[in-house]
Amino acid sequence: MGWNRNIYRSLIIISFIGIIILMLFGISQTLSYLNTGADRSSMLHLALQKEQVYLPKVKWEDTINPGRPMEKQTLLEIEQDYLNAWYIRNVAYQTNKTQGIDDYYTESARKHLAKSIGYNKKKNIAIHSTTTTHNIALDFYSADGQLAVITDTNVKEYKRVYHSKEMLLETHLKSDYQIMLLLEDGFWRIRHIVKEKKYNISDSIAKRNGIVKVIDGKIFIEDKEYQIKGINYYPQKTPWDMFGDKFDIDVIAKDFDIITNAGLNTIRIFVPYEGFGKAEVKTEKLEKLREVLDVAETKSLKVIVTLFDFYGDYSVLDWTLTHRHAEQIVSAFTDHNAILAWDIKNEPNLDFDTRGKEKVLAWLKEMIHQIKQFDPNHLVTIGWSDTKSASLLQNEVDIISFHYYLDINTFSEAYTMMNTKIKKPIVLQEFGLSSNRGFWSPFGPSEKEQANYYKQFQQIIRQQNIHYVSWTLYDFEEVPSTVVGKLPWRKHKQKHFGFIDRDGNKKQAFEYINK
Repeated sequence: MGWNRNIYRSLIIISFIGIIILMLFGISQTLSYLNTGADRSSMLHLALQKEQVYLPKVKWEDTINPGRPMEKQTLLEIEQDYLNAWYIRNVAYQTNKTQGIDDYYTESARKHLAKSIGYNKKKNIAIHSTTTTHNIALDFYSADGQLAVITDTNVKEYKRVYHSKEMLLETHLKSDYQIMLLLEDGFWRIRHIVKEKKYNISDSIAKRNGIVKVIDGKIFIEDKEYQIKGINYYPQKTPWDMFGDKFDIDVIAKDFDIITNAGLNTIRIFVPYEGFGKAEVKTEKLEKLREVLDVAETKSLKVIVTLFDFYGDYSVLDWTLTHRHAEQIVSAFTDHNAILAWDIKNEPNLDFDTRGKEKVLAWLKEMIHQIKQFDPNHLVTIGWSDTKSASLLQNEVDIISFHYYLDINTFSEAYTMMNTKIKKPIVLQEFGLSSNRGFWSPFGPSEKEQANYYKQFQQIIRQQNIHYVSWTLYDFEEVPSTVVGKLPWRKHKQKHFGFIDRDGNKKQAFEYINK
């Protein structure tokens, strides 16, 4: 009897605990549901808060308010919410969806946006746009801290208009805006935005008479003509990860001695976009790059710095992030004597099919403009993968760079044809032959055939006085799959382009590294 009573009591207690747990779970779910509408974590703007996704150049021209003084924190909040509003609007016009606009536009402003987006969606129109610079002045800040009026002048805008995925229009604009913002529920929301003026874009480039320049189709450094005789460089133990955890400046310095003793005067190195921190460039990476440039200068080597390695987005919404990335790197070395040129991107034409040719070219053109603003002292180029693409954007760059891995017997004809179309210095920025005979390539070139290839190529280079940068100093033990894929025969080939083998011995080709 007592035993049954204990079981009964236990069941009551367990049931009571179960009911309490269910009630607490129900309450938590209810609170979660009720908070969903106001919780930033469930909305588009969470990404804007956690990670900067829109970073145009912003300059406050005037923050003095004759009435109530503007608090610094409030100024920062207005700037951030204002930029977020631009980003949200750009996303909305590109996707024809209104997600997120509630947080950055008041009810009346949302109606205008929704109407415009609805029309575009009905007509199958999409607008890809971004702004790159804002010059903001504070016109009014109310005594109660709930209303602000700002003027944004010389706003640089870029737009591509598509109809059924076909581009109808590409344009650069410069406009003035007056904006009224209201503080609602912790957000500075746009109440009115009025475009006051629109100008034809005519940006001036900083005067380019610095350390390196091009005169009459020739490269000059400090008024002396410069002939590029170079090599693409990675340390042997850390290919495609030169600035990683195993960075060793002593090893790099010894390699630079090998390069200069071989009679070469230029190296080409690569800066990975993500590895350097994307829009927030890592200080330690910049310092490593500075060490490399400093050592290069002591060894009398000039450096072509290839930016945006492994970058492949190009979307308009991503432009401002790449601008900040370039600004932080390029501005840090605008006066460095070791730099010969900034190479915007390695083989961007290979992305034409997957990303869209017009999208890639638009990004490149704008990036050229940005870098020339950041650094008037050095040259700008693009590392095209072939001769056919080399003439693209030739009016924007300072020197033309191309790569050549086709049959050496067709080179002279291809180079001559390209040279007739281009009136700027032309750089053979990559060329080479892999001595990849082995298990994965039993009929591949031998080291002797590699040497004969360079002997023949150097004869052509001397005859036509070609600037050149060969690929590459070392054979490598490992090649990342991100470079050539996972297929072993492709990796094997990439491992054996060097003039020095994996044991540190000079291959036969080394005799023709510079003659």
